[in-house]
Amino acid sequence: MGLRKKSKVSAEFNMSSLTDIIFLLLIFFMLTSSLVVPNALNLKLPGRTSTKTQITTEPFKVTVKKNGDFYLNGKRISALNLEGAVAKLKRSRRGGEVSMTISPDPMTSNEFVVQVMDLAFRYGVTAVLL
Repeated sequence: MGLRKKSKVSAEFNMSSLTDIIFLLLIFFMLTSSLVVPNALNLKLPGRTSTKTQITTEPFKVTVKKNGDFYLNGKRISALNLEGAVAKLKRSRRGGEVSMTISPDPMTSNEFVVQVMDLAFRYGVTAVLL
């Protein structure tokens, strides 16, 4: 008897379901990426104005050294005490315009400068980076 079993294995692969999944993932990531809002600092860039502004109070000066030391008006202060001092200065001006100048050393890490800028942003202090 010549009974033979015909069992040929097909080497073809159906790609249509795989492309559907890829397009669904692409649409999902495109939609979710538009919902992500970048967390950035609101910086005021220098520009020209036709009116002159009057500075009523002297801005206080924050100096950042390259090793991460902070100086408030020439006196050394820690990062935690700097936050308390900024809060105290903000309260002492009683809602008036409070401003500070930030002057880092040329080799200072950006981390320390951004730390001071974030502190100014949280307390509503106008900060100018020198």
